[in-house]
Amino acid sequence: MGNKGFHFDMTTCIGCRTCQIACKDKNNLPLGALFRQVTTFETGTFPKVGLYHYSGTCNHCQDAKCVKGCPTGAMYQANDGTVQHDKKKCIGCLYCTWNCPYNVPQYLEEQGVVGKCDGCKDLRDDGENPVCVDSCIMRSISWGEIEELKNKFGSESVKDLPILPQSSITNPSLLIKPKTVAYEKGFRKKEV
Repeated sequence: MGNKGFHFDMTTCIGCRTCQIACKDKNNLPLGALFRQVTTFETGTFPKVGLYHYSGTCNHCQDAKCVKGCPTGAMYQANDGTVQHDKKKCIGCLYCTWNCPYNVPQYLEEQGVVGKCDGCKDLRDDGENPVCVDSCIMRSISWGEIEELKNKFGSESVKDLPILPQSSITNPSLLIKPKTVAYEKGFRKKEV
C-alpha cells in the first residue's frame, strides 16, 4: 500500500470555501481554528491581473517535520503514510506548529492540545472519502494513493508553487493541478 494524500485541481476551484466549512463542522472546531483553509491569491497589475484559490490542509508529508519535532510521539506516521495525531499523548507544547512549514497544526486552546487534519480517518475506515472531498461542489479535491492520483491526473500535477515551501523539505503527499497564474512569484494574499 502506498502513501495516501490529496490532489487539488486549482483550475476548477471557485473559492466557495465549502470544503473549509465542512471540515470545520465535522471536526467541531472553535472560532479561529481551521484544519482546511481556502486562500485566495492575486497576481499582476491592471490590465493584466490574475486570481486563484488554494485549498490547503495537512499534506501528510513523507518527511513530516511535525512528527520529527514532537517530543511525545503524539504526531506519528500511520501505516497508510498519513500523519496522525494522538490527543492523549499531546502535551500542547506547540513544537509541531513551529516545525511545520505549512502552518498546519492548530493549537486548540480550550482543549490544551494541538489538532490537525487526519484525512477523516474515521470516515475512511468506513469506506468513505474525507469530508472535504465529498463536500466540494466543483469536485476539485480528490483523495487516494499518491501514485494512483499521479496516474489518474497525469503530468499536469505538481508539488511546487511559489505560494508553498519547496516540496524537497517535506516530500508532501499532495498533487496540484495549477492555474498558469499560480506560477507567478509576484502574488498577493487577498484578504476576505
